[in-house]
Amino acid sequence: MAEQSPRRRVRILADITPLRTSADYRRLWIGNTISWTGQAMTALAISLQVYEITGSSFSVGLVGLFSLVPLVAFGLYGGAIADTVDRRKLGLYASTGMCALSFALAAAALADWHRVGFLYAIVALQALCQAIVSPARTSMIPRLLPPEQLPAANALGSMTTTSGLMAGPMLGGLVVGAWGFQAAYLIDMVAFTAALYAMWRLPSMKPDRTADSRKRASVLDGLRFLATRPNLRMTFFTDLCAMVLAHPRAVLPAVAVVWFHGDATTTGLLVGALAVGALLGGVFSGWLGQVHRHGLAIVLAVAGWGGFIAAFGLTRELWLGMLFLALAGASDTVSMVFRSTMLQAATPDEMRGRLQGVFIVVVAGGPRLGDFLAGSVADLTSPTAAITGGGLACMVAVGLLALRWRRFVRYDARAPEA
Repeated sequence: MAEQSPRRRVRILADITPLRTSADYRRLWIGNTISWTGQAMTALAISLQVYEITGSSFSVGLVGLFSLVPLVAFGLYGGAIADTVDRRKLGLYASTGMCALSFALAAAALADWHRVGFLYAIVALQALCQAIVSPARTSMIPRLLPPEQLPAANALGSMTTTSGLMAGPMLGGLVVGAWGFQAAYLIDMVAFTAALYAMWRLPSMKPDRTADSRKRASVLDGLRFLATRPNLRMTFFTDLCAMVLAHPRAVLPAVAVVWFHGDATTTGLLVGALAVGALLGGVFSGWLGQVHRHGLAIVLAVAGWGGFIAAFGLTRELWLGMLFLALAGASDTVSMVFRSTMLQAATPDEMRGRLQGVFIVVVAGGPRLGDFLAGSVADLTSPTAAITGGGLACMVAVGLLALRWRRFVRYDARAPEA
C-alpha cells in the first residue's frame, strides 16, 4: 500500500515568515508600525489643539479636509516619482520631512505659538509627504520578499495600520492630557527615527526600467497601463463597491442614539468594533497564504462586507450590531490583503509606484464618498435604508462585476496575470 503524503497543516495565526526571513523587511515593518502609531497620536493632538484654539467642531472638521486634498491630489504624482528615482532615497527624504514637521509642531507648542492656519499648513504638508512615501514604501516590499510571502506581508501591514489607528489616538489623548501638545509632537518626532533607520539600512531600490522606458515616469502612462489590465482594475472597482456603497461611518452617530439609545460612547463602541474586527482579521490571517484564487477571495470578502453591513442595519441589539461590524472589518482585511498582493505581484516593477498611487487615491477618496452617500441617503430616507440598502447594493455590484470580468474570478496567484 502506497504511503500517503502528510496533510498540510492549516495555519491560523498571522504568518510571521517575512519578519524571520528578511531583516530589511523586519526593520521596515517595525519602523512603520512605530511611526504609524506616532502619526495617529499627532493627528488626534492636532484636532484637540484646533478645538482648544477655536472651540469650533467645524474647524476641527477642516483638519480632515486639509489632509485629504493633498493626499488625493498628489497620490498619483507620488507614485510616478517612486517609479523614477531610488525608492529608498525617496522614502528617506519624505520620512525626514515628516519628522521635521513634527519638530515644527513641537517647537511652536513649546513657544506657546498657537495658530490654526499653521496647524492646517502642517497637516497639508504631512499629507503631501505621506502621498510620496507610501507608494515608495509599498513598492519596495516585492523587492524584499518572494511572491509567496506577499499575502503574509500585507496581512502584517494591515495589523500595523489598524493597531496604530487604535492605539495612537488613545496614547495621544493620554499624553496631551498629562504633558501637553508639545509632548505628543516630540514623541512622534522620536517615533519617526525608527522609520528613518529602517529606510537608511535598505539597499538601493531603483525601479527596474526597460530599455525603452522614458527617463521620467508619467502618470498618464500609469493610467494607460491600468486601462489595459482588467484584473488590476477590478481590485479598485471591488474596493469602491465596498467603500462607496456600503460605508456606514457617517450614520453611526445617529444609529447609536436612535437604535441603541446610547451616546458618544456607543458611537465609539461601534467604530471600535470595525477596527477590532479588522485587527483580528490580521491576527488570524495565517490561512491566507494558502489561498491561490485571489480574485475569487476578493469578491467573496467584499460581498461578505456588504452582507454584514446589511445585517447590521437590521439589528437593534448593540452586542449583535458590534458583532456584525467586527465581521465586516475582518472581511475588509481579507479583501485588502489580496488586493494589495495582486497589485504587487501582477504589476511590473517599473509601474508599481504609479499603481500604488492610484491605490492611495481610491483608499483615501472612496470612504469619503461613502460618507457623503450614506449621510445623504439617511437624511432623505432613513438610517436603515442607508446601511442595509448600501450593503445589499455592494453585494449586487460586486456580483455583477464578477460576472462581467470572469477572468478576475479565475485569477491564480501561482500564475499572476494583470
